[in-house]
Amino acid sequence: MLVRYFGAAQAAAGVAEERLDLGSASLDAVLEHVSARYPLPVRVGGPAMPEVIARSSFLLNEVAARDRSRVLGADDVLDILPPFAGG
Repeated sequence: MLVRYFGAAQAAAGVAEERLDLGSASLDAVLEHVSARYPLPVRVGGPAMPEVIARSSFLLNEVAARDRSRVLGADDVLDILPPFAGG
């Protein structure tokens, strides 16, 4: 699956997107994997992924994903969207 990071999530991961090979996994399992992959800030003073995920919303194939038990597959695209500010 493709995971795309936006805003603080991109800062926490240090990349804009990455492919994960987790087979069939629930949204919750994918988020746990990503949190474990980036448990500490990439740069000093930056956000840590677990904190970012705790306050983020998610899109699965461009549709809001609220059911964390939903199973994702290899062709899915998950967007991690932290709150945005500004205008």
